[in-house]
Amino acid sequence: MSGTRRRGHAPMESAGRGNRGGGGRTRLTRRGRIVAWGGGVTAVVVLAVGGVGAWIYQDLNDNIGRADVDGKLGEDRPENLSPGSKNILLVGSDSRDGANAKYGKDLTTMQSDTLMVLHIPADREWASVVSFPRDSWVEIPSCEKGGGGTSSPHHFKINEAFAIGGSGGEVAGAAACSIKTIEANTGLRIDHFMSIDFSGFKGMVDALEGIEVCPEAAIHDEKAHLDLEAGCQTIKGEKALGYVRTRYSVGDGSDIGRIGRQQEFMDAMAKKAKSKLTDADAMYGFLQSVTKSLTADSDLAGIEPLYGLANELKGIDSDRLSFVTVPNYGREADQPTDKANVVWQYPQAAELFTSLAQDKEVTKAQVEAAKKDVVYASSVKFQVLNGTGIGGRAAAVAERLTGAGYSLASTGNAPSAVTKTTVTYPAGLERQAAALASRIPNARAVQDASATAGVVTVVVGPDLKVEDVA
Repeated sequence: MSGTRRRGHAPMESAGRGNRGGGGRTRLTRRGRIVAWGGGVTAVVVLAVGGVGAWIYQDLNDNIGRADVDGKLGEDRPENLSPGSKNILLVGSDSRDGANAKYGKDLTTMQSDTLMVLHIPADREWASVVSFPRDSWVEIPSCEKGGGGTSSPHHFKINEAFAIGGSGGEVAGAAACSIKTIEANTGLRIDHFMSIDFSGFKGMVDALEGIEVCPEAAIHDEKAHLDLEAGCQTIKGEKALGYVRTRYSVGDGSDIGRIGRQQEFMDAMAKKAKSKLTDADAMYGFLQSVTKSLTADSDLAGIEPLYGLANELKGIDSDRLSFVTVPNYGREADQPTDKANVVWQYPQAAELFTSLAQDKEVTKAQVEAAKKDVVYASSVKFQVLNGTGIGGRAAAVAERLTGAGYSLASTGNAPSAVTKTTVTYPAGLERQAAALASRIPNARAVQDASATAGVVTVVVGPDLKVEDVA
């Protein structure tokens, strides 16, 4: 995949300094949120702030798992368009081995319960965390299976990537397939990854003597093994784990809602950890649980590199840390039989990824405002014309776009050969054309009075690699 893949759309306009949104409730700063949800970063930030002596470093350092993924990623990867910036994949791992088995004994592979990318810009003046709903319907590229062999490219929910690569129980394979999937669907180069297993989550909470939550309604969820009454209360152990896992018995039962609850819980956990800085026993237990549950790539797996990363985050103003979720809508709008998954909303998702790839600051307010203008993929009718002279190119591109949910009108040959891929549309189809064009690298939709009525037209040129079409 080239470094410009899916970057044909203009990035979101960068906003200046100031309030980055949020409600009127008093909360921990966004700095606390970002380091809390990063798991391992939490630990070293606490170390940095608390001034824990060097004597503890080696003890904690030996706990951190190390996974070499470089040899599993291949050569066809996006390039970093902004040298000095970093993209770190954060995975909340939900292995069903050992203590976690009761949460799903029928699942024999590693699971990714939470998937996010932390973008740290080259100037270290701001940062963004992008959450990917685990029910996102995306293309999973070919990956090495943990038990041997390779998988075939196919469409499925995004968290399957972790399971495919981790089918042999190794985090390196699971992380590699997740990285390949994120890179293939966003065009972002992933520089590092951190995975924290839920098996250590309870230890973190218990070391802090529990976390206060305030559910508005009682929660009774058999799948999450959770029975919780309404109102503010301090929870730990299995209840804490169940609270961040629960989904179907709360609100609308969506993964989007769970992401919000998890972020709220991590807010409270980071605040509690900060309040315990002077409690040596509590902090040691907390850090032990974090580091024992943490696995990172070879360059990040250690107290020293994590300490450096934490220091970079500490220098970012709290009002310039943003948490966003990839714009999405229910896949049911395109596939009526699929009521369980979501698809990313275009061109908004492409704008988000392009902004980060180009190191442009993105705020939650920008993303929320942009996603209101929904264009369902199935509502976009398109035709593909082959302008390369190479047989089968129109059909191949059409297959990629129909796989993404768009409605094919026809394929054929262009009147003459072209040198560059174009996307044109008649008056009235600007939004539909923008959505389709954002799935084609470096393409911009242009209105054409001679374009076929009611149809967006793609003329394939020799510059387009079929595999780079979304």
